[in-house]
Amino acid sequence: MSEKKDRSGTDSGYERETAAAANRALNGRTVLVTRSRGQSFEITSLFEALGAAVVHMPTIEIIGPTSWAAVDAAAERLETFDWLIFTSANAARHFLGRIKDRPPRTGPGTAGPRICSIGPATARAVEEAGAQVNLTSEGSRSEGVLDSIIEYIGGEDRVRGMKFLIPRSQIAREELSERLAKLGAIVEAVEAYRTIRPSADCESVRRMLEEGMIDAITFTSPSTVSNFAGLFGASDISGLIGPALVGCIGPTTAAAAKEFGLHEVIQPERYNGSALVDAIARYLVLKDRSED
Repeated sequence: MSEKKDRSGTDSGYERETAAAANRALNGRTVLVTRSRGQSFEITSLFEALGAAVVHMPTIEIIGPTSWAAVDAAAERLETFDWLIFTSANAARHFLGRIKDRPPRTGPGTAGPRICSIGPATARAVEEAGAQVNLTSEGSRSEGVLDSIIEYIGGEDRVRGMKFLIPRSQIAREELSERLAKLGAIVEAVEAYRTIRPSADCESVRRMLEEGMIDAITFTSPSTVSNFAGLFGASDISGLIGPALVGCIGPTTAAAAKEFGLHEVIQPERYNGSALVDAIARYLVLKDRSED
């Protein structure tokens, strides 16, 4: 499933057509949100503003790293890095929160690294922590991030010899680090937080899915997908989810969904929570119209 887009890559006339009529467009609909409660306020508020009932089943919990030693050691040398890359808001909050009382040393030639964030939500988290973002990459894949950095610095050859620090989770993909290293960069990745699978009320959610009470389910990271499957002890969750619409925040999450049997998913063109809500609302409204 995919959103209908015009050839320019912008939203089709559907957006203009429903701009005024979108209020309460999801009356009578129920959406299952799998994001951690601490990070689901925006998505929940947007769905509820559209009239949907939201059921929470957090499949992920964000906690600190096993040890802060690597982060602390990197913080002591922060001014020696050329780039600090935050791949998620969680990475930004945990890393910058840890070093807030230990600012980088200043002086000639020690202005500190430039900061690259992936996506506007991550950029907001960096700025809320008191740091300044130099570059925001809209793409979540390593190719897009690397392309943005290369364009910013003026060419691929300039990457060689640069030092990059990447705070991330314990299960983050190595792809970005590997691509940077292939271009001759010096890359240091440190564990700034961990994601764990919390306990959840699976049986009530299972019953709601079996009875067709859930109209849509949101996945906002690969971990939300794998943890959802793990909570139900299933390697293929397509039968469990049934006809409910599956919305994934971006291509990496959509790829994880496919690994667990979910081949029919929608994802927004912009990889953030508000765009995901919008994509789900549009699909469900269009579905209602086609059935009238």
